[in-house]
Amino acid sequence: QVQLVESGGGLVQPGGSLTLSCAASGSSVSAYTMGWYRQAPGQQRELVATLAPHGDTNYTHSVKGRFTISRDNAKNTVHLQINSLKVEDTAVYYCYEEHLLRDYWGQGTQVTVSS
Repeated sequence: QVQLVESGGGLVQPGGSLTLSCAASGSSVSAYTMGWYRQAPGQQRELVATLAPHGDTNYTHSVKGRFTISRDNAKNTVHLQINSLKVEDTAVYYCYEEHLLRDYWGQGTQVTVSS
């Protein structure tokens, strides 16, 4: 059974940085497209970044140049490095793993950007 567990969220000041982690079990992060969504209060879930098995990455326009998705195959973990945080980045961040018949999701980690 695939399980994804996010960590690394927290409260940070504008301009700060965070690294979110998504530890996978029951699957290999190198074999599937991995990604991060976020959902702010009262808003729809938004795709933030994806990482394909062959290494291609994609980012939503608002985070390009600030967010970096990567994976550590040895630790079976995907990371999201977030720099130059803005108040509008405040959201619950969810990791997902894309399988042929379904996607798997973690429980989310809260990122709050506030002075």
